[in-house]
Amino acid sequence: MTKVNREIVVSEALDLLDEVGLDAVSTRRLAKRLGVEQPSLYWYFRTKRDLLAAMAEAAMAPHATAPLPTLGDDWRDWFLDNTRSLRRTLLMRRDGARLHAGSTPVGDLARIRHKMDFLVASGVPERDAQMAMLAAGRFTVGSVLEEQADSGDDSDPPADMPVIDHEAAFEAGLTLIVDGLAHRTAQPPTARKPDIEGWNTVPDRN
Repeated sequence: MTKVNREIVVSEALDLLDEVGLDAVSTRRLAKRLGVEQPSLYWYFRTKRDLLAAMAEAAMAPHATAPLPTLGDDWRDWFLDNTRSLRRTLLMRRDGARLHAGSTPVGDLARIRHKMDFLVASGVPERDAQMAMLAAGRFTVGSVLEEQADSGDDSDPPADMPVIDHEAAFEAGLTLIVDGLAHRTAQPPTARKPDIEGWNTVPDRN
C-alpha cells in the first residue's frame, strides 16, 4: 500500500486533475490512483469540497510565494507583473481557473495587506486600489476560463470567426485597467466619482 499523507493526496489529486480534468476528478479515482480504500481519504479531507479547496491552495503556490513589492518599485510595473503572475499560475494546471474560481480561498491576509499598503504608499487611493485589485483578479480568472475552455474545443471555428490571441487580449485588457487606475490616481479626490454603495469587498485572490 502506498504511504499516504495530506501532501501526497493533494499532489496526486493535482496530477489527476491534469490528466482527466476537473469534472472527472473524484475521490474514487483518487483512491484508486493512490492504492488505498476510498474511505481512508476522509481521514485527510472530510468532503470533496475540502479536497478541492486544498488543491486550489496548492495550485496557487507559485503566485502566493512570488516576491512582494517594496517601496521604490513602480506601482504600475508591479501591478502588471502581479496580475501576469496570477495568469501564469492559473494556466499551469488543467482547468486551473475553474478550480480557483470554485474554491473558498483562505488567502494570506498579510500578503494582501502588504500589497494594498504598497499601492497606497505609491499614491493610489485605498478604495481605488481595492477595486483595481478585485477587477484585475476577476478579469484574469475570467480570461483564463475562456482560454482553457477554448483549448479544450477540438471543433473548427466558423470561417468568418477571427482567431483570438488569448495572451494579446489579456494584455490589452490589463493595460486598460492599469491606465484607468493611473488616470484616477492623477485626479484630486474631489474630482473622482463617489464609491459605489455596498462595495466593501477586500480582494482575496490577487
